[in-house]
Amino acid sequence: MLIQFILKSKASSGVVTIAPNATISEAAKLLGEHKIGTVVVSSDGETAEGILSERDIVRELARTGPSCLSDCAKNYMTRKLVTCTSQSNVEEVLQQMTEGRFRHMPVVEEGKLIGLVSLGDVVKAQLAEVAMEKDALEGMIMGH
Repeated sequence: MLIQFILKSKASSGVVTIAPNATISEAAKLLGEHKIGTVVVSSDGETAEGILSERDIVRELARTGPSCLSDCAKNYMTRKLVTCTSQSNVEEVLQQMTEGRFRHMPVVEEGKLIGLVSLGDVVKAQLAEVAMEKDALEGMIMGH
């Protein structure tokens, strides 16, 4: 299965982004408003410069206290992004996410951000594929 099928099945095709100079407080508010765990840091809304997660914010709050809330997102974002394309294999993406211990991966085509997949999206797709295979095998066994 390819990532493009996950992107097509998602309710929203847009990616929530925030400017690099936005504050951590603004990022936290955006995460809460959209009920999401990660925001892509982008100057233009099309190019992924970094990624900032709830975990990044919580870790910094624990380390430095509430003063970090007025700092810029670019100071705490993950800069070394692991990305995939719409043609990436779901199993390979799942493996990368598991090994890298991260839960969100930007989908990039020709340098432009076209989507974001979560670990939950990938697991859901894998489970759906296994269920379809199970039904097909049962149908073959039963002679349907």
